[in-house]
Amino acid sequence: MEFKNDIEKEAYLKDYAEKKIYWRKRNWYYHESITNQLKFFIPEKSSVIEIGCGAGDTLYELKPNPGVGIDKNKYLLEKGKEKFPELIFHYSDIEDTNPLEELISKNQKFDYIIISDLIGTIEDIQCVFEKMKYISHRRTKIFVTYYNYFWNPILKLGEFLNLKLNEREKNWLYIDEIKNLLTLSDFQVIKSGSLMLFPKRIPLISYFLNRYIARLPLIKRLCVTGFVVANYKPSEIKIVRECNEDFTTTVLVPCRNEEGHIEGILKRIPKLGKHTEIIFVEGNSSDNTFAKIEELIKNNPEIDIKLFKQSGEGKGDAVRKGFYNATGDILMILDADMTVAPEELIKFYNALKDGKGEFINGTRLVYQMDDKAMRPLNKLGNIFFSKMFSWLLDQRITDTLCGTKVLFKEDYTKIINNRNYFGEFDPFGDFDLLFGASKLCLKIIEIPIRYGDRKYGKTNINRFRDGFLLLRMCFFAMRKIKFIRT
Repeated sequence: MEFKNDIEKEAYLKDYAEKKIYWRKRNWYYHESITNQLKFFIPEKSSVIEIGCGAGDTLYELKPNPGVGIDKNKYLLEKGKEKFPELIFHYSDIEDTNPLEELISKNQKFDYIIISDLIGTIEDIQCVFEKMKYISHRRTKIFVTYYNYFWNPILKLGEFLNLKLNEREKNWLYIDEIKNLLTLSDFQVIKSGSLMLFPKRIPLISYFLNRYIARLPLIKRLCVTGFVVANYKPSEIKIVRECNEDFTTTVLVPCRNEEGHIEGILKRIPKLGKHTEIIFVEGNSSDNTFAKIEELIKNNPEIDIKLFKQSGEGKGDAVRKGFYNATGDILMILDADMTVAPEELIKFYNALKDGKGEFINGTRLVYQMDDKAMRPLNKLGNIFFSKMFSWLLDQRITDTLCGTKVLFKEDYTKIINNRNYFGEFDPFGDFDLLFGASKLCLKIIEIPIRYGDRKYGKTNINRFRDGFLLLRMCFFAMRKIKFIRT
């Protein structure tokens, strides 16, 4: 916008700030919905920066540490400093030549970057995305929200009827265009979604439309707001440089009635990083599994092996006990039935170490299986549930129950901290991790593995009982992840 002089510009900015604060209060339901979506994904006490923060209301609700806001309207920032003295505000136009100079000089990086309802007013969106690299570390995630082009005439009508803030003309981008600009700027899109079929609050009606109907396929394309979540993905040269130092690794092996497999597991687990710790959690077997592990510990003092007896029941309980006692930077699960070859773990280690993903999940449904590895009805069930969970998590999941899962311990700690949201709901141990990873917007990558048949003992899986539990997990995920209240 062009101004005749500085006095006119200052008058406009002051008037705009007052109107912005007024309309945010009046349209509180819309802004609260976006804030709630961000709160769902961003853990408290994360380092967060919001570009175009206004008076800092959204940033404050995220309870960041630290929380930094950037805006080009000094009158909005003055209001923010009065209301939220614990936040840090910077007066800067993100499209200026060096808008982040102070942060860059301090080498300040952030876990999360928020650009909410701003890209429509930016002259060069790719340039702004490029600047975000200077305040990003290898695990930084960027959240972008934007208006759906379909709503343009409705929003213009709202401005005409004095139902919303009258703003200057916007850029209208489709989701694929935003994804493309992020990719060009070294950000890798993890997931995208939509919010609000009805942006005004009408008791019961708004709740039902926005929580349930807006999440359905096709219908979600009509929502007023979309969002994209992306990981910072530096150039391959930079990734190699950052990954030169190996990590320590913990391989967790939950085992019950697996005496015949234990020695083979120990011999075949490869060296993973600069140190490999192997943890067995024994589930009160009826055979000599516990004694066999004790014998191997005694006969192999050069290997870092730990043994714990499970106090509860189920694989989920064993996973939680094992990871609680793990010391590695990287945590792995390897089922004791040897249907997944221990040698495959090196693929999972390299994928996580090299930044290909943040949560590595095995999939048994790509390669041909051994004849007795999985019964046809089980395979059909796995395919059905993979489609269901891909929709629920907004990330492609082809095999929910493959026992081989790998993640960083620091991310598992975040999942633990978020566990009060989900509760101790998972008897398998797989969904506690998958749901937690999805809520944290971790990049989930699947590695195909060859699934063999069991050589010793009998499976602990009951396809009808466990299939019913999987259906329960689907409804649980709908309530806790898909149909969340915003």
